[in-house]
Amino acid sequence: MSYAQKKEISGNRTLAIILVAILQLGLGYAIITGLAYNVIKKAAQDLKTFDVEEQPPPPEEPPPPPKDMPKVPPPPVTPPPLVQLQAPTPPIQTVTAPPPTIPPVAPSPPAPPPPPRKVTSAISAKGSLNSLFSTDDYPASAAAAGAEGSVQAQITIGPDGRVTGCNIIKSSGNTSLDSTTCNIIRRRAKFVPAHDSNGNPVADTQSTPTIVWRLEG
Repeated sequence: MSYAQKKEISGNRTLAIILVAILQLGLGYAIITGLAYNVIKKAAQDLKTFDVEEQPPPPEEPPPPPKDMPKVPPPPVTPPPLVQLQAPTPPIQTVTAPPPTIPPVAPSPPAPPPPPRKVTSAISAKGSLNSLFSTDDYPASAAAAGAEGSVQAQITIGPDGRVTGCNIIKSSGNTSLDSTTCNIIRRRAKFVPAHDSNGNPVADTQSTPTIVWRLEG
């Protein structure tokens, strides 16, 4: 037998040995697996669930009754004192403001003096009584009695220049002549009124000149 033939036979034998080993391992695994399955199945059948009831614990013995103890009154409870907390007074903040700045004011020029007042003297009332009387004014009773005489009166002249008052200060001795004299002066006399120093018209009092009553003949 040649060397090549020996080597071929040796290789075939090795391959056969490997295949036999693989088959043995496969059979062994199958057997082991099947046996384990049967064992587990049987064990599962044998195991049956059942409820386990726990035994209740024995009842506790009641504690022995307490011995008679002397009744002690509870201590008096004193309510806590009412404490009034006074809130602290907030501090007073005094803010001192700076004094206001007053800009200097230029003094105003002095007012011009008022114009000098025009001083005028008081002016008395002016007028004439000479043209007031005529022969037709002679009282008939005095003419019949032949009475004659001179009369002087004091008259008051108002601001409008009219005579507002007449008093006989010198009588003619005949009442008709005296009364006629005042009546004519009141009705007919018209004066320029008197004025004070300011130029305002004012009342004035004057004495008339002597008025002579005389019959013609």
